[in-house]
Amino acid sequence: MEQNEIGIKALQEGAYEKAIEAFMKAAEEEPDNPVGYINLGNVFASAGDVERAERFFQKAISLDENAGSALYGLGNLYYTSERYGEAAKLYEKAVRAGLDEADAYFMLAKSLKRADQQKLSLPYFQRAAELSPEDLEIRLAYGIALAELELFELAGEELRFVISKDAENADAHYNLGVLYAVSTDRKEDALHHLERAFTVEPEHTQARYIYDMIQMGSEQ
Repeated sequence: MEQNEIGIKALQEGAYEKAIEAFMKAAEEEPDNPVGYINLGNVFASAGDVERAERFFQKAISLDENAGSALYGLGNLYYTSERYGEAAKLYEKAVRAGLDEADAYFMLAKSLKRADQQKLSLPYFQRAAELSPEDLEIRLAYGIALAELELFELAGEELRFVISKDAENADAHYNLGVLYAVSTDRKEDALHHLERAFTVEPEHTQARYIYDMIQMGSEQ
């Protein structure tokens, strides 16, 4: 069995030291093949060893600048380290290199948003939702991004979809409640969703606060 295959099998069995040993051998046997380095990067990233993970991902990219998995892996390291601008560039390169997957577009969108490039993030949220329409985390984030850009009708569609699939999603109820409060005269709908948010999640103080503000405004 080829060393990378041995390493992957060891990983699946939870034998991390054996996996690292196999991936190291793979890199030694084929020093110009980025796969072994990518596998090492992934192992060390999952173990929280950012320094070594970064080193192996960068080595893979130096061998193949279009190694989508290495670009994505390094992007994840930078995103976790709050280096959002650098992460966005890596995710964008990964996508352009052919990593046409929902997670890649989603992470690119989140990085751009965190880097205060809200408008640029929107098409990538949309693409992620198109590729993985049943992923409620993606659909919720897309809905919130639409709402923040005041595209309320489209935002409402996304948030209602999430609630239709997960009636106990406090964040979706909260954001839909706020959307109704700021963009329509549907106060009862706003109150209903805000109440659902803090009923499902009692510590959702912001939902309760806005609910109380609307109630007070209605009484005046």
